[in-house]
Amino acid sequence: MAFRWKNTLTSDDVTPYAAYLNRRQLMAGAAAGAIAGAMPMASRAQDALEPNTWEEITSYNNYYEFGTGKDDPARNAHRLTIDPWTVRIDGLVDKPGDYSFADILSQMTVEERIYRFRCVEAWSMVIPWNGFELADLLDWVGVQSSARYVAFETAMRPEEMPGLASPVLDWPYVEGLRLDEAMHPLTMMATGIYGRDIPKQNGAPMRLVVPWKYGFKSIKSIVRISLVEEEPPASWNVTNPREYGFYSNVNPNVDHPRWSQATERRIGGGLFAKRQPTLMFNGYEEDVASLYDGMDLSEFI
Repeated sequence: MAFRWKNTLTSDDVTPYAAYLNRRQLMAGAAAGAIAGAMPMASRAQDALEPNTWEEITSYNNYYEFGTGKDDPARNAHRLTIDPWTVRIDGLVDKPGDYSFADILSQMTVEERIYRFRCVEAWSMVIPWNGFELADLLDWVGVQSSARYVAFETAMRPEEMPGLASPVLDWPYVEGLRLDEAMHPLTMMATGIYGRDIPKQNGAPMRLVVPWKYGFKSIKSIVRISLVEEEPPASWNVTNPREYGFYSNVNPNVDHPRWSQATERRIGGGLFAKRQPTLMFNGYEEDVASLYDGMDLSEFI
């Protein structure tokens, strides 16, 4: 697929952590932003957005391995040991093996991108991630021609993750993407936020970020990546397929069975902040809609 970027954001647009109270306005949509010299990114929307603060991003999120409350991850994730960290890459690849996080980083180009983040629970943020394109990692290990999907697995450490005692999901947490989704330039492996190492509660040391999908697709603290031929299991889809599809693309026209997806609540806007319309594919429609040509998006949710 031919993919052309429109450069609208640079590192100058990203709010410095130490000065977020004086943050400048960004052009909304901020489908992505890049540091100088990195691949320019797209911007689609009309309204003005700015990144959420470090405190909002790191203290309000879902990571059920550390508890189901929004503040549980920030309170409990300090238990997670992330050094050393090893990622097993296997399946239909030319160079399977157990790779240290340091070895992976040494081969990747890390850049900064500003992405919308939309939770399936109908709240949203704008996050300045640091990381690298998943496609670069997959190219490095060599994807074999028979591969059609990429499967991911989160660490499962009961002694460090108190939420694993809960039966809310079958553990470990797993997710998957179609190979063309995984290879898309917007799909990244995040290793940081605001130029700092990614906090443990946000998925340290390495998590997936797929900005046009609901947040639960962006699996955290990855310990295994497998290239496979058949559609892999995805935790929420397995647990409740009626409510959570494998694709989980942001779609304001298809409601969750228990709530509307037409609007969202921006975190940081206050308790009585006006809800804003949710954009198709979370504002990335021009970039990713062609991936789903011919698919009924009300059926393949």
